[in-house]
Amino acid sequence: VQLVESGGGAVQPGGSLTLSCAASGFTVSNAFMTWVRQAPGKELEWVAGIQGSHTTAYTDSVKGRFTISRDNAKNSLYLQMNSLKSEDTARYFCKFGTTRGQGTQVTVSN
Repeated sequence: VQLVESGGGAVQPGGSLTLSCAASGFTVSNAFMTWVRQAPGKELEWVAGIQGSHTTAYTDSVKGRFTISRDNAKNSLYLQMNSLKSEDTARYFCKFGTTRGQGTQVTVSN
């Protein structure tokens, strides 16, 4: 099982980014998958999860701004992030079970 995240970067407050997570070694279509993040000096925080085709959940701080989705044909997971805030600055990881990737850094600042 391997997960490789990409799509992070530096963006101004109010901006948008889409994170991608390419999976191998398993099929994402039937997997419960999540995005988590870790800001400097803080604990790992659960951000969003997806089960099946349409069942999603989000932590309160990102509801209405972030959207988790997957592309079964590409065996990939995504996180669309809109209206980004400085407090969204963190390293973002996708997770399947106990496996997570190396992460991708998101920095929101002026």
